[in-house]
Amino acid sequence: MSDWDKMSAGDLGRAIGAGRIGPVELTDAFLDAIDAHPARDRIYSVVTHDRARIEAQAAEARARAGLRRGPLDGVPVSWKDLFDSAGTATEAGTRLLKGRVPDRDAEALRNATAAGLVCLGKTHMSELAFSGLGLNPMTATPPNVNDEKAVPGGSSSGAASSVAFGLAANGVGSDTGGSVRIPAAWNDLVGLKTTAGRVSNRGVVPLAARFDTVGPLSRNVEDCALMLAALEGGRAADLAGTSLRGMRLAILTTSVFDDIRDAPKAAFDAAVARLRDAGAQIDEITSPEVAEAMPMSPILFTSEAYGTWGKLIETAPDEMFAPIRERFESGKAFTAADYVAAWQRLDALREGWHARVAAYDAVLSPTAPNLPPDAARLMTDSAYYVTENLLALRNTRVGNLMGLCGVTLPTGTPSCGILLSGKPFGEEALLRVAKAAEDALR
Repeated sequence: MSDWDKMSAGDLGRAIGAGRIGPVELTDAFLDAIDAHPARDRIYSVVTHDRARIEAQAAEARARAGLRRGPLDGVPVSWKDLFDSAGTATEAGTRLLKGRVPDRDAEALRNATAAGLVCLGKTHMSELAFSGLGLNPMTATPPNVNDEKAVPGGSSSGAASSVAFGLAANGVGSDTGGSVRIPAAWNDLVGLKTTAGRVSNRGVVPLAARFDTVGPLSRNVEDCALMLAALEGGRAADLAGTSLRGMRLAILTTSVFDDIRDAPKAAFDAAVARLRDAGAQIDEITSPEVAEAMPMSPILFTSEAYGTWGKLIETAPDEMFAPIRERFESGKAFTAADYVAAWQRLDALREGWHARVAAYDAVLSPTAPNLPPDAARLMTDSAYYVTENLLALRNTRVGNLMGLCGVTLPTGTPSCGILLSGKPFGEEALLRVAKAAEDALR
């Protein structure tokens, strides 16, 4: 494959546009790499050879005719197995949906296909997207690029592995409480959590619909910008001329440093120092809004998740990994009145948060306060599973609760990311901040 498996999606697209790479040869190279990889069946649930080759042939014809549809026309990407794809199994990582084959693509997949992207297949994930660890003994647990004994992060676990192991130029995932940002951070990728409602969820298997978001796991910030445009059928953010000089950043201190492990803390501190050296003004802030919202998470997330899936789970409870089933079932403890009141209070807390951070270009925190846990121990130590799963998702959940967009960047320390959170529907502005930060951290 030469070095195509290490190139960014943007660089591959430019090479196609310049005639240096043909989409058919590129797609075949990725398909061959997937088929030869020893962890293929742990990363991909389905490889769509025929679809990929047909789409690559069409992209090649457009390239030869000078009619490319966009900067990623002809670039091969993977899709988390909760995006409906016509005629291809979409089972959301659970045996409860085994044999589910939709008859049309999800809207985000249709948009990306219209932009010329090539669909390589579907990637494994946590069951019904309800875990930040990526451990799935019921279907498959994808590998972590930094530690073969560790989990990859979830729930977009295979999406991260597909990019980190060079088996896709980009992975498309979803994020309800951290499911793009955690696997991206633990596999040294850039992950974009979009604002809820920014990218269509039509045709995406839901977890908690008011929090569910679609976003890319990429090699760099530019790829996130290009993928966002493809997913929504829009134009990519202009990242030219970005600089941290004059930018105001805030370090959130509430909750996100509690029980943090040494490596993520050291990596975060070193990254912040480099951002300061690059010219950013960085303050520390507290947030009573976050402090109040965090304990509301079980009401907001688990009750909606159980309301969505409870009846199906009850038909075959043994078909689910017990810790994930039990997390769903915990949603039974809350009433409809609890859920409505919690959302009303959260809406008010969001207003307070927005006023508190209005003067800042982004809010900083460690992406995850822990490193990827040991997969074997997670299978045998239930207390360890609960602790590590909740800790993994704690920092990213701030962005979901406050309704924000967010980008996680590698810090240079394996499996340690720094999270930049922006304003709702402020992805373009946040991507510019993230590009400047990425340049400073290289």
